[in-house]
Amino acid sequence: MQSYWMKTLDNESTLELRDVARPEPGTRQLLVRLHAAGMNRGELLTGLSAAGKAVGMEGAGEVVKLGADISGFQPGDRVMGRCTAAFSEYVLMDLHEVMRMPAALSWEEAASVPLTFMVVYDMLVEQGRLVASEWLLVNGISSGVGVAALQTAKALGARVIGTSGSAEKLARLQPLGLDIGLCTRKADFFEAVMQATVNKGVNLVVNAVGGSVFAEGLRCLAFEGRHATVGYVDGELQAELDLETLHMKRLHLFGVSNKLRTREQRARSVAGFITDVLPALADGRIRPLVDKVFAFGELAAAKACMDANQHLGKIVLAMPGER
Repeated sequence: MQSYWMKTLDNESTLELRDVARPEPGTRQLLVRLHAAGMNRGELLTGLSAAGKAVGMEGAGEVVKLGADISGFQPGDRVMGRCTAAFSEYVLMDLHEVMRMPAALSWEEAASVPLTFMVVYDMLVEQGRLVASEWLLVNGISSGVGVAALQTAKALGARVIGTSGSAEKLARLQPLGLDIGLCTRKADFFEAVMQATVNKGVNLVVNAVGGSVFAEGLRCLAFEGRHATVGYVDGELQAELDLETLHMKRLHLFGVSNKLRTREQRARSVAGFITDVLPALADGRIRPLVDKVFAFGELAAAKACMDANQHLGKIVLAMPGER
């Protein structure tokens, strides 16, 4: 089968399309023939090995073969899930990561769900505790995670403020329920946020930009507000922390990453997502925003598109024969 690998040497990354053996499912694993895979920045950053590593982290496809100790699935089932080596024709999905694909979704839309919307579920529900009528501020709202956060927050009944450097992208998000769009890439949104919230501040901040807007985001928080850090596309890994504000407002700061979570912790999140969010994807209240679909042989072009921030929502890679 064909599979994309990335090699890194002297901070220079190279994508390679390799012919590799089709994997065999182990205990509590499913072999899935992918139809589409979602793209995410983290999987294509430098820092991989010189020998190379298969890339891609989420996809949707049909079950081909079952490993031992599998119940509830059979060959031919349409599924989606997080996985390694998603930019491949066939992948292995662990049973605790697999979700049935809602019939209302296309392959491309389903491939945009498993990682991106699971991250959003962690931020907004598990840790963020966002509820109806609360205010959410998303820095970098035009990203895949940002758009998914907007859609999920609206399904929860929250109100959403978003920042982006593109007025055109903000306008395109209004039909999805964006309450207030602030066209800026700078840390200068405090006054506008306070005006919108009648000087109360927002209940939750999702920071998908990084350290350059961290301090401003904290200023925007209401009493007992929460702040989620999910990315740092600005490259700023350090930020000022106002301890007096943190102390006085009883703020809760948290990060969002799966790298150190146990299998059991990840499985609980998937189960919660299936209960809390998947019904909204099934009945159309949430429809993943797929901006561009690239053919399997165009991964380099897809990466260039993502690096140039030309997209709104998700970029998806279609598997061979799917386009």
